[in-house]
Amino acid sequence: MKFLLVVVSLAVAVVAEEPIFYDYHEQIGIQEAARIKLAEDAQDFDGSRVVGGSVSSLGAHPHLGGLVVHLTDNRQSVCGSSLLTNTKLVTAAHCWRHRSSQARMFTVVLGSVRLFSGGVRVNTNNVQMHANYNEDTLNNDIAMIVTGHISFNNNIQPIAIATGSNNFAGTWATAAGYGRIGENIAISTNQVKKHINLQVITNAVCANTFGNRVVIASTLCTATSVGQSTCQGDSGGPLAIGSGNSRTLIGIVSFGSMAGCSRGFPAGFGRVSSFASWINARL
Repeated sequence: MKFLLVVVSLAVAVVAEEPIFYDYHEQIGIQEAARIKLAEDAQDFDGSRVVGGSVSSLGAHPHLGGLVVHLTDNRQSVCGSSLLTNTKLVTAAHCWRHRSSQARMFTVVLGSVRLFSGGVRVNTNNVQMHANYNEDTLNNDIAMIVTGHISFNNNIQPIAIATGSNNFAGTWATAAGYGRIGENIAISTNQVKKHINLQVITNAVCANTFGNRVVIASTLCTATSVGQSTCQGDSGGPLAIGSGNSRTLIGIVSFGSMAGCSRGFPAGFGRVSSFASWINARL
């Protein structure tokens, strides 16, 4: 009887954990790329993204690199990234490979409010994933993108990476991206790059939602009030603190609830300070 109670308790605990997406490109990225392209081509295109956030002007987040993901089956998906040097950007590993989906090339888009046109556009297939990346839990969900030389200007600038032991709990940070602005939103509404301010929470609080397999020491999470969060298509993009030339990258958009990005569940990021040595070894 005691064994049965333990088994039942474990089953309840597992059921209580909020599931994250299983195959990013199949479940989210491919549809999102098509939606964004259609929105950008629409006559009433007017600009935005990231659930409940604010429209980003050109140059507002000069470290943000949009990613058009060209898959091996010739379909397209979408992600984000952060510019670190003239030739290096960091993104989520699941943007390059997740389950049945494998990218063959990224088009990195810099200095543009649109994803499918404008700005500086650089193609590359030189992507280095973390050796311990786990496609099930999205642990170590980080990859380095290597490109040809990218010149800096007012709209294209690198961002510093966080180091040290600060867990940033309680800190307000800014996420930026080209992703969906919410479930069931018409394509004619608010369609360019957008940003939002989110407050970092402790990993213990985040694990109450997603469990300790998904939320580990190298995870960072933010609270998301209903209607305000990172969302589909923001994967790999930046979570930063500071402003102007003093911005610091503290998170890389990694996961969210399969229930949707407007439901009030936390948002999950790769904790950049946990990967600082890995990143610096590749710069």
